[in-house]
Order: sequence, then C-alpha cells, then structure tokens
Amino acid sequence: QVQVVESGGGLVQPGGSLRLSCAASTSIFRGNTMGWYRQAPGKERELVASIRDDRTTNYADIVKGRFTISRDDAKNTVYLQMNSLKPEDTAVYLCYFQRWGLMNWGQGTQVTVSS
Repeated sequence: QVQVVESGGGLVQPGGSLRLSCAASTSIFRGNTMGWYRQAPGKERELVASIRDDRTTNYADIVKGRFTISRDDAKNTVYLQMNSLKPEDTAVYLCYFQRWGLMNWGQGTQVTVSS
C-alpha cells in the first residue's frame, strides 16, 4: 500500500495563498495519477485537481485560474498552489495516489480561509 502524507495547510486571509504538498512513499515516475480532493463540514467530498504521470491536469471549475497542481517526480511529491483564496475554499484537503485502479489516501490537511 502506498502512503501519502500531506502538509502545508493552515489559516490564511481571503485573497491569500497557500501551497500544499503531498509526498508519496513510492516512486511516482509513471503509471499513476495524483491529486487533491477537499471536504468541507456538511458537504460531499469534491475533486479539486489531478495530475497524471504525463503531466495532464484537470481542475474543478471553481478553482480554475486560482489553483495550480504540479509534480516533482524526483521528490515523489505533488503540489497544489492555491492563490486568491476565498472563505468557501475552507475544507480538509486530501491527497490521493491512484495506480492500477486503487486509490491511496492521505489523512488530510486543514485549510481555513478567514479574516
């Protein structure tokens, strides 16, 4: 089983930025997709962004133009750069590693956008 560990969450003011990191316990060089979901209290988990091993990316409409997902295969790490944050971006952000149809999840990191 692949372990993934998120970091980088915290409290930020509206309009601010945060960068989340997700480190995998295995090589992410090929054959996988990694990404981020988020879950706010009382809401369903929703996909935020994903990136394939060929660097193809996918974003939720509500974050397009504000969030950027990237990966550093040498570090087995995926990043989520979040700019122009809004209070509605407040949620637990969960990283996943998907390979061979299996999803491996991290424990999540809290992002709170508030003044």
